[in-house]
Amino acid sequence: MTGTETEITADLVRDLLQEQHPDLAELAIREVPGGWGNQMWRLGEDLAVRMQRMDRTPELQLKERQWLPVLAPLLPLPVPTPVRFGEPSERFPKHWTVMTWVPGEPLDHGSISRGAHAAETLAGFLQALHVEAPAEAPIGRDRGAHPRNCTDGFEHFLQAVALDDLAADVRAVWSDAVAAQGWEGPPVWVHGDLHPANVVVSDGTLSGIVDFGDLFAGDPAWDLAAAWVLLPSGMASRFFDKYARADEATIRRARGLAAMKSLFLMLMGQNGDRGLPGGKAHWGPVGRAALDRVLTGIQ
Repeated sequence: MTGTETEITADLVRDLLQEQHPDLAELAIREVPGGWGNQMWRLGEDLAVRMQRMDRTPELQLKERQWLPVLAPLLPLPVPTPVRFGEPSERFPKHWTVMTWVPGEPLDHGSISRGAHAAETLAGFLQALHVEAPAEAPIGRDRGAHPRNCTDGFEHFLQAVALDDLAADVRAVWSDAVAAQGWEGPPVWVHGDLHPANVVVSDGTLSGIVDFGDLFAGDPAWDLAAAWVLLPSGMASRFFDKYARADEATIRRARGLAAMKSLFLMLMGQNGDRGLPGGKAHWGPVGRAALDRVLTGIQ
């Protein structure tokens, strides 16, 4: 349901297409499980309809509409690219976008068996993405800050997941990130939300990146945290060797942010067990495995 109590169904999606993009209305429509801020519907074999659901404003979809067509040609992995725009109407008072479909299985439902290949693939993708952003690029709001400015959120997550046996070790990683020097380079493009539900895998390795709603210009450490959050054990070092741009301070910030992201995944897993909105029970083990990798450093 949307905030206006409009139920999003396949029939609604087809009606909206018939009204605004009738040449697409006869394609098969299938719901894609998951999603929170937006709901996804597969459209034929090559497209998807991204429906604004819980997001309070259309800002994230409008950001993807503006910048993904610019970035997609520069990136070595498939990303969703807007091809048609759906505007608010009496039938559905929010934004929706027809985008290219990125084939593969979300990592939170799949696995990586070719760890070295995935590490080098992710590093190559982020090398291509992390270029200086234009002056008009969006700036991060709740993401993108130095870890020292995110300590309240970190502490909330740490206390909520009640890691009595590991709390001191996790807090030490965070304290090291807080003490690290901040990003001094130009703001670069940052995906901002690299977690297992926002990457897809096939043939045992990374094959695509999705959900660029949090895209911003800033500190690349927010993406480099993915070395621990996404990759199997022992692959962080391989990743940073291939990426080859991260200095010691950036790696320290990234590791702290990876700890915070891991705690968030664990919290969402707890919420899923309790049936709370936004909870995803299967994220709990994913987050704990990521946190274990964080605590081993970059080996």
